[in-house]
Amino acid sequence: MVAVLAGKSALRGGPGVTTFVVCALCCGLWLGFLGVAHRRIRTLSGAVPPAVFTPRHASAAALCTIALAVCATALVL
Repeated sequence: MVAVLAGKSALRGGPGVTTFVVCALCCGLWLGFLGVAHRRIRTLSGAVPPAVFTPRHASAAALCTIALAVCATALVL
């Protein structure tokens, strides 16, 4: 949702190279976050008790979330 709103806000002022780069970065981060979330959902939906969320995956999800917020802020300002 943040990526869509950031893209809409960025394109409102007129497209530019920087705007497209930041929008592409936002989309890439969003896809990374979706990948981590999808992997965790698949793990939780199994019949076997799920493994503990590894620090690597938790860090990736947190970093994607923070980076998306930074990108959205940069596009809105």
